[in-house]
Amino acid sequence: SSSPTMARTKEEREQRRLDAKKRSEARKAAKLQAKQGGAGGSGSGNDASSAPSASSASDAKVDLRSSLPASTEHNASLPLVRIPTDALGRVARFLPARELGAVGLTCSGLNSAVGASRVYHLCSRIMRRQDADGKTSPCGSSCLVSGLQLCSSRREAEEVVLPRSLSSGGGAGTGRLVTKRMRENGRKGGTCADEYPGYARFVEEATIGHSAMQCSRSGTFPSHVQGRFVSCSPEHTLLRVGGGATSGPGGSGCAAWGVGARGQLGNGKREDEAEPKLMLGSIGWGVRIVQVAAGGGLVRVAHSLLLTSTGRVLSFGTAQYGALGHGYDQGKTLSDVLRPKYIEALRGEKVVCVAAGELHSGAVTEDGDVYTWGEGFCGQLGLGDRRPHLLPEQVTRGGIEDECVANISMGCRHTLVATDDGEVFSWGLGRFGVLGRSYTDFTYNNDIGMVNPDGDDGQVQGVAAQAPQMQPQEMDAVVQAAAEDGVPFDALISSLDALNLTLDDPSTQCIPGRVDALEGIRAVGVSAGHRHSMVLDEHGGLYTFGSGAGGALGHG
Repeated sequence: SSSPTMARTKEEREQRRLDAKKRSEARKAAKLQAKQGGAGGSGSGNDASSAPSASSASDAKVDLRSSLPASTEHNASLPLVRIPTDALGRVARFLPARELGAVGLTCSGLNSAVGASRVYHLCSRIMRRQDADGKTSPCGSSCLVSGLQLCSSRREAEEVVLPRSLSSGGGAGTGRLVTKRMRENGRKGGTCADEYPGYARFVEEATIGHSAMQCSRSGTFPSHVQGRFVSCSPEHTLLRVGGGATSGPGGSGCAAWGVGARGQLGNGKREDEAEPKLMLGSIGWGVRIVQVAAGGGLVRVAHSLLLTSTGRVLSFGTAQYGALGHGYDQGKTLSDVLRPKYIEALRGEKVVCVAAGELHSGAVTEDGDVYTWGEGFCGQLGLGDRRPHLLPEQVTRGGIEDECVANISMGCRHTLVATDDGEVFSWGLGRFGVLGRSYTDFTYNNDIGMVNPDGDDGQVQGVAAQAPQMQPQEMDAVVQAAAEDGVPFDALISSLDALNLTLDDPSTQCIPGRVDALEGIRAVGVSAGHRHSMVLDEHGGLYTFGSGAGGALGHG
């Protein structure tokens, strides 16, 4: 017999597909008939050889499915599925938003159950557990935040907070994707957990400070730190926008507005922005920003820092004082950076907190180490001198090298840090009492000074003539004038050395020192301002010190 020829026309190909389908159905019917005959064992040979009817075939299919062994990976075997819906809602409130979203993706049943428990989950994060009289909160749950009250009742959370926060209700315009299942559940009056985990993640970062860092499995964002959502300088503002696991193609999850003359807005231009504008490009696809820090002050300069969930730091803006941490460029100059740029000197470190002062910057790593860089003429870098440092350097003076630092804050000319043990360290210009401790005045090393003749003015031969001390504001004026004239830092330092005005200074303002006045108080947060400082303890107590001009300290 001849071999089958190749189908040349569309009709021939269609006919061959139909013939193949008939042969497949015939083989399935034969197998089904054989199984039915072997299981039943009844009926005549004619009945066994005859084709089964439609009803018998249907019954056989049901029997065949029921005889299959249950898969161990089926959702029905999960203990979580067996929990009653009302109990599941109470269990789900203890899940972080990320895990809550993973549970909702397991199956449609769990998705509906988690969607129905959104109110319980939200109330546990924005309501106080007990009121002033000691009564349990109306939400009927053990709230995770004992001292926070952002919502008065469960009804308010269900009818006001959720509809305004989710794009599926109220048209809040969060920009999140509304899936087909969410629209269908909305028509049926049901609930869905597709969109809520993204909003819950935002709430957790705002209320309990939980923001999963991708640095390591145990890496979490510090609970009390500035710039978790917004940060501002005298000239510009940074704001986290978007959210969720990723921030979309090219989006950084950060918007900026204000003065942009030095590139501090990160939009690639030196133009001002009157409205928030999303930063695009130079960061990477899907990179999530977890903290922002806007630096600057009264000298008409500004820079910005961004921290990603992977522990990388980006900086942009004014570069002339070294606050960006990029060092010199190829032309041995400090050029402003107009778009976010990763600090390569911190590539090997996993950073969990950043801070930006007026002319300096800092970062805290996962191991609790502190790195500072930028202008140091007032000792605000804590490196034991008053020199500028263009690249990040670890602070290893004053005993802070043995501490595990939790967060950091930078002011105009000083720096504050809080450790995991609740201690506070400060360094920098101590005027107005901003350091909260005693310190020694700035001095200058004049070992190569002129030697006075014996007997002149009662001086003994061999004693160096002490040059008059230059005040910090005078030093700042010299540095600023040199920068405006294009004088490099190295040349400026050489000139100061020639005048016996070196930048090596033994003053304790240049070295981190413990604030002993806060002994016995466990601090969890610090904030450094222009001329005053604040410390927050674990019970919500606020301590202020520094200049009280304008009532800045709040003591009346």
